[in-house]
Amino acid sequence: QVQLVESGGGAVQAGDSLRLSCAASGDTFADYAAGWFRQAPGKGREIVAALSRRTGTTTYYAESVKGRFTISRDNYMNTVFLQMDMLKPDDTAVYYCVAVRSYIDERYYIRIGDYGYWGQGTQVTVSS
Repeated sequence: QVQLVESGGGAVQAGDSLRLSCAASGDTFADYAAGWFRQAPGKGREIVAALSRRTGTTTYYAESVKGRFTISRDNYMNTVFLQMDMLKPDDTAVYYCVAVRSYIDERYYIRIGDYGYWGQGTQVTVSS
């Protein structure tokens, strides 16, 4: 099992950048695929980005964030990052870090039901 704690959210203006961090504790985090979901007010949770276990070389991005967001991991720090550039008001949401024990190096996961571990969420607010 792993426990996930997000940080780095905040209130920014359109065009600004933020970097979210997700610190994992518990099990060997390198064996977990990870990702970020978000939930905007009045909407359901949606996948933002995901990456595979260990080296994290296989990644996925939602169309709405491609070219602006970058997901990465540092297994020595047991941390997953989400670098968010050129933020837009539509990016306003609570962002959740997620993880799932994985047995395939190249696989990422994009469905809510794939993930058994969730952080508590961090608020990102982007004003125009």
